[in-house]
Amino acid sequence: MLTALVDYDSGNLHSAEKAFQRMAAETGGGRVIVTSNPEDVARADRIVLPGDGAFPACRQALDGFGGLFEAIEEGVRVQGKPFLGICVGMQMLASWGREYADTPGFGWIPGEVVRIAPSDPALKVPHMGWNDLVIDRSHPVLDGIVTGDHAYFVHSYHFRAENAAHLLAHAEYGGPITAIVGEGNIVGTQFHPEKSQATGLRLIANFLRWKP
Repeated sequence: MLTALVDYDSGNLHSAEKAFQRMAAETGGGRVIVTSNPEDVARADRIVLPGDGAFPACRQALDGFGGLFEAIEEGVRVQGKPFLGICVGMQMLASWGREYADTPGFGWIPGEVVRIAPSDPALKVPHMGWNDLVIDRSHPVLDGIVTGDHAYFVHSYHFRAENAAHLLAHAEYGGPITAIVGEGNIVGTQFHPEKSQATGLRLIANFLRWKP
């Protein structure tokens, strides 16, 4: 079993790599590699796409690695491999990103990524720090994770899904903030599981055991 953590120069993957390697060792989840090589992605059994920064910059960076997005899309959309998007890697699942300029996403989960607009003006944007999860729908990657468990967020934009059935969990920050989306073999977290201590490690372990 091989999990590919995709590196396209959009974030420091050190903590993510360590968290996935730790949980792979504990769950018998096989090897975890960090790679920007489309051939590695093509032979992987599971694909993880992180992302830090602005939506347009991340999309441009990913497209700049020749054949990399195509290998991801083939594995996920055609072969049905389990996929986990993290932060902007999750946001790019949407149809559109509205940050700075309208930017096409993957269109795998219909919706758009829009700026957070808390109802309380005292709440600052970016939304940064620990927040409680509210579980909206059961899912194998959420096994053992319940409403009230904490996750670590750092973002100014969030995913507004067209279909409520794709919303697995949210957080409250002057209104609902999308925390987890999912559809079929695809799941994405707005928060950083590798920085979310027990909750995040459990989600990673669940992902490594998940068989859609």
